[in-house]
Amino acid sequence: MFELLSRPATEVAPLLLGAVVRVGDVAVRLTEVEAYLGEVDPGSHAFRGPGKRNAVMYGPPGHLYTYFTYGMHTCANVVCMPEGVASGILLRAGEVIEGMDVAAERRATSKKPADLAMGPARLAVALGIRLDDAGTNLKSGRVRLELPQSQSPFRAGPRTGVAGDGGTDQYPWRFWIPGEPSVSPYRAAVKRKRS
Repeated sequence: MFELLSRPATEVAPLLLGAVVRVGDVAVRLTEVEAYLGEVDPGSHAFRGPGKRNAVMYGPPGHLYTYFTYGMHTCANVVCMPEGVASGILLRAGEVIEGMDVAAERRATSKKPADLAMGPARLAVALGIRLDDAGTNLKSGRVRLELPQSQSPFRAGPRTGVAGDGGTDQYPWRFWIPGEPSVSPYRAAVKRKRS
């Protein structure tokens, strides 16, 4: 079933809704994801080609790509497409379905269970995903992905917080399960003033 990960992220992303990501005793059912299509996608870390930071995106499908954002948060992605072609799916949000106590301890500032993995950084913290999990085989590694048996109903729209062209309606590559309380609110990118 992991063969589907050799397809473009825009095709695979909605199929990951309802999938379970498991790290140790904590499991999260994905309710929101975003697709990134590598060098043809101005919102992708691979838009300018391969480099040290994004090397995992060019590796085999079914591995974890992690990155550090805002100098303090780790975010996690599922690598898609055959080796040599960058494409990935950001794990944006989910519902903690196992290990609630552990996730709540890691996310002590959460006010309710739906907040525990609402947003990509919170999801990584709740699961205990670290920057050094980059390259993990999602079938056999510390971080595991269990694909859903059937496709969840979903909606699509622009990606959250992506600056420039990649964050416009031309890229409706954010997918979510409607009515799920763990789905993060949409936020357009903040335009920075030039001095």
